[in-house]
Amino acid sequence: MRITAAQRTENENRIRAAMDRLLRGEIPPAGKCDIKTLAHEAAVDRTAFYGTRPYAHLRVEFERRVQALQKTGEIPDPREAQIARLKAEITNLRERLTQAQQTIDELTDFRAQVLARLAAQHEEIFRLREIAAGTSTVSRLPSRTTIIGTCS
Repeated sequence: MRITAAQRTENENRIRAAMDRLLRGEIPPAGKCDIKTLAHEAAVDRTAFYGTRPYAHLRVEFERRVQALQKTGEIPDPREAQIARLKAEITNLRERLTQAQQTIDELTDFRAQVLARLAAQHEEIFRLREIAAGTSTVSRLPSRTTIIGTCS
């Protein structure tokens, strides 16, 4: 069925109005910032936006405007913005997890080194005590309680 020039102008006006709403972020609950939602919001058949159909130039304009917004960092679709934010957060959390795991590994290695050093020092103390006990030139001092007890 052919449409008149007035109907085509009216459809283009509806499409442009729907395009502006979508690009401002006024996305309907079940929609996205895409051609399907644009066609639904403008009450126009989606196939009219493809090939040599009458509104193909509006599809190109819409896609160009969406890309321009995305290049400036604006994402008109809140779900797309949320997805981008969550992906960035996941990347950040993975980096933090890697750093935390690296720190844990370093601390585990440090703990093992410290325990090995303490064990070596403990063995050295026992070895020196045995040497000191076997040497007769080392004399033991009386304990403090013995000195106090003899003074009274």
